[in-house]
Amino acid sequence: MRPRVLPVAAALGVLAACSSPPDSRYSISQDAAPLEPISADQVSDAVPRPDPILRAGNKSPYRVNGVTYEILSDYRSYREQGIASWYGRKFHGHETSNGEIYDLYKATAAHKTLPIPSYARVTNLENGRSVVVRVNDRGPFHPDRIIDLSYAAAVKLGYMENGTARVEVEVIDVAGADDRRGAVAGDYRYLQLGAFSSRASAASLQGQVQALVAAPVAISEVETGTGMLFRVRVGPFEDAGQLRDSQQRLTESGYSA
Repeated sequence: MRPRVLPVAAALGVLAACSSPPDSRYSISQDAAPLEPISADQVSDAVPRPDPILRAGNKSPYRVNGVTYEILSDYRSYREQGIASWYGRKFHGHETSNGEIYDLYKATAAHKTLPIPSYARVTNLENGRSVVVRVNDRGPFHPDRIIDLSYAAAVKLGYMENGTARVEVEVIDVAGADDRRGAVAGDYRYLQLGAFSSRASAASLQGQVQALVAAPVAISEVETGTGMLFRVRVGPFEDAGQLRDSQQRLTESGYSA
């Protein structure tokens, strides 16, 4: 979680100093664009998939800077207009609110109340450009901003150098995604390892992973707008410790869990 205000971009995309004191967690005290800039045509949209929504990053309610926030339980029809900012090199390589590693070159975002992970289409209302992002972080904790986009997403929307833009954020309802209330409020659930258009590919991964973990590894079918997907998931898990142990074993064996 990043409980700090993202400053507005200055010339050449370098951000001004934060008003809050430096955080020793980060190697630099001021946020900035990367040393190797990219162009809008180098930015790929996030690909929506039916990810399980676990407890990590979804504590509700939570409190930051004296304000209490609640994660939306009915989020699938969410649409809002407001100001977007962006964050970059200061946070690159650090964990997001759900433990993923922030990559400023990927289309991701931080949001105060959408469940993590979720997907949204963000449209710059000033130029009509849009990008699909994966919401995997919390923020921006600033009263006049509704979303923090990654550096890459801001480049694609054409407002990186300005620092902020007026946008519309619309959630993408992914068929087959776990219902938030069941996944977050209940027990620890699943790790998803992949989603394939081929059952044979899913079965191959299932066999490899089952040899590594004690928890069941299953294939579930998900109907999408472009056809059937076969997703490989490990679980359900009984508690957070069991989930972490399995995730560590899979990561050490070269699997992204």
